[in-house]
Amino acid sequence: MAKAAKDVIQPMDEAVRAEAKALLREARSAALATLGPDGHPSASLVGLATDIDGTPVILISGLAAHTANIAGDPRASLLISPGGKGDPLAHARITLKVRARKIERESEDGARIRRRYLARQPKSALYADFPDFAFFALDIEGASLNGGFARAFAPTPADLMSDPAHAAALAEVEAGAVAHMNEDHADAVGLYATGLLGAKAGDWRAIGLDPDGLDMALGSATLRLPFPASVDGPGGLRRVLAELATKARTQAA
Repeated sequence: MAKAAKDVIQPMDEAVRAEAKALLREARSAALATLGPDGHPSASLVGLATDIDGTPVILISGLAAHTANIAGDPRASLLISPGGKGDPLAHARITLKVRARKIERESEDGARIRRRYLARQPKSALYADFPDFAFFALDIEGASLNGGFARAFAPTPADLMSDPAHAAALAEVEAGAVAHMNEDHADAVGLYATGLLGAKAGDWRAIGLDPDGLDMALGSATLRLPFPASVDGPGGLRRVLAELATKARTQAA
């Protein structure tokens, strides 16, 4: 009698959830695999951002094969693999099972997604408004996290997404909060980058925020500052940003 296959999937915990969320939130590109009309999978490189709740977002041309593919079958797979030095298989990566959903440009979601995507992918402003380009949300239906050798996990969509109520509360104030941080608290943004994340000094700017963290950029370099806990609204956001600024100043002293 054949032995049952060993289950290599390990249980999720808060550290693993944070690792999986970071892979998704920090990514600027990914491999998108779609199904062609002949049923054969086809992979292509896409720029990537996330909506405020963590949903992956892409901007693609109607002339591209992958756009025609998801029009015929919205099921797709997204591989995020930032890599690093040495053996590429020793580094964490995550594969998402997704269902593509076109975003209407004139909708409230469309305006927010466009702003967040361009903040993370500023060079895409050159073509983002071309009539043949469109934003698609990639709704997560399943995932596989490989954290390196002998580290396999199966995060649920809930493991990867921000709290929906918290995301909705912050969606109303995010644009103003990001602008306020850059205009009135640029010193704090710089301290987050250098004091808390060990980045080189420079004109770091906030480019986005969500219940789980703050995204920053300096030229083409990006950083993410995770929050200690999910932020439930504007008041909680102010508190956590002030606490992190105090921590950064203390460490820099």
